[in-house]
Amino acid sequence: MDEKKVVEIEGRIPTLKEKRKQRANRRLIIYVSGFFILMTAVIYFQSSFSHIKAVNVTGNEHVMDDELVEMTNLLDDVSMWRYDERDIISRLEAHPEISSASLSRQLPNTVVISVKEHSRVAYVKRDGKYLPMLETGVVLTGTDRAERPYDAPVMAGFEENDTLSEMASELTSLPESLHQRISEVHLVPSENDPHQLMIFMNDGFEVHSTLRHFSERIIPYPSIVAQLDEDAQGIIHMRMSPYFESTASDEGNEEELEEVSDVISEEGIEEIIEEEDESESEG
Repeated sequence: MDEKKVVEIEGRIPTLKEKRKQRANRRLIIYVSGFFILMTAVIYFQSSFSHIKAVNVTGNEHVMDDELVEMTNLLDDVSMWRYDERDIISRLEAHPEISSASLSRQLPNTVVISVKEHSRVAYVKRDGKYLPMLETGVVLTGTDRAERPYDAPVMAGFEENDTLSEMASELTSLPESLHQRISEVHLVPSENDPHQLMIFMNDGFEVHSTLRHFSERIIPYPSIVAQLDEDAQGIIHMRMSPYFESTASDEGNEEELEEVSDVISEEGIEEIIEEEDESESEG
């Protein structure tokens, strides 16, 4: 019995040795691989291989890619892992046309800049040129246009001050569908109202209102126009109580004024706002 056990053990010794050798080889391979990975990482981080080779910009429509890339200085032998992200974002957001910015890495050596621009809500006419005005009220002087723009209203009579900023804020608050219906906005101060506005609409009507809470006052405009005849000509007064003043003739003015008053009293400004929001979301 003992001899049998000894024979079995002696027979298994070569197998045990082979398994032991395989385990040792695996450990050696793991150690060598780890060493080479570590050395590769050290070489990558310490050499120019980890430097940023490309910067891509997304989300911009008006600001040029090269201008934003130059502001970051990311192509000046900067490592993919050693740039100051907060500082770069701060510099990008200091640009008057940039609302927000973010950075992300794409291996092996690309950085992606994602930006959101301030929307252009109007154009200011000065010296025969049209200057874009942002939602912040900032007027861009370096991107003027000689031809009349049609993608946003034209402002006239405004100075670059708090009044212009307030008007920009009011236009930003408008539903896009209503914003696109405005052709021109003129500031025509009067003795009774230093913020009086005269607005020309793309459908041919003239609107008189005031700067204070303008975005709320003009909300009922589509409903008012819908109640008027197609060939109606006149002024729509939109202050506390909106009404229509015909300039074609004096006949029928009183009837039209009553119709407009009924529209406002029946539907209410809140319902009109909801309708505008629904139509814009469907669009």
